[in-house]
Amino acid sequence: MDKILDKVQKVFSHMKVTEFMNSDVIYVLPNRTIAQVKEILRIKRISGVPVVNDKKKVIGIISIEDIIKCIEADKLNENVEDNMTKRVVTINHNETLSVVLKYFEKFGFGRFPVVDDKGKLVGIVTKNDILKAVAMKLGILYLHDQRRANVLENDIDKSLITGISLNKLNADFYFKIDYFDINTVGIGAAQLKRFLLDKGYDEKFVRRIAISVYEAEANVVIHSGSTGEIYCFLEENSVVVRVEDRGKGIENIELAMKEGYSTAPDYVRELGFGAGMGLPNIKRYADKMVVLSEKGKGVIVEMVFFMN
Repeated sequence: MDKILDKVQKVFSHMKVTEFMNSDVIYVLPNRTIAQVKEILRIKRISGVPVVNDKKKVIGIISIEDIIKCIEADKLNENVEDNMTKRVVTINHNETLSVVLKYFEKFGFGRFPVVDDKGKLVGIVTKNDILKAVAMKLGILYLHDQRRANVLENDIDKSLITGISLNKLNADFYFKIDYFDINTVGIGAAQLKRFLLDKGYDEKFVRRIAISVYEAEANVVIHSGSTGEIYCFLEENSVVVRVEDRGKGIENIELAMKEGYSTAPDYVRELGFGAGMGLPNIKRYADKMVVLSEKGKGVIVEMVFFMN
């Protein structure tokens, strides 16, 4: 287990403990008896539990080892607070996987309570919790890589979100984005807005779509180094918009989704673009959103806007 964890931490070192801890944590109060805790551990098949006060602050921990000592000393009817281990090492909920693994290595405990900034218990973490989270993460990454390859290497004809057929040749609205002139940013979004208003869509609804498409269009012009395309499909209760390019791609989508993160050059910023709010704004205004990208293979941003 330790060898596996040592290898995966290089990839997932920045995972926060809240992503892999067990938040459905079992704990006991100090006035419980040792016999009661022994039964809890047996039923739940766990080897230890945190002890908390009435404000849910961790004040100790009681483990199988502590209970064995109590059995040997005939103390099963005594209270937990008199027999618990009071030297408790807790982990702050903002710590990362790399830090948590150092705790396991340094202290050799089987579990650590996780607390918030006020010392209140919010979870517990074991090595098994980490392995489960990493296994899930690896599975998701594999599926994402496979899906991304299928999407970027083939001309897909289905929505990435709803699964409905999207025949690009029969799109209700189409616009080709010119990336050579940054001053043209927004022409496609403006034309789509006018198109939807003419179709009788609600103005507030159309505004959400226009803002999202504007941001996606700006990203194509600023970052792709390639022409792009806007496709719009009118469904019975929704509008699906896809903005595509075959340019440079996004190296780190997770970073690109963070507000304020931008790789735009200085001259672009001087023109009022590149504030790092493109994808976050799309996420804010679209009801559903998928971003698929790979370095050197372009970007696909698909958005769904529900009328209700």
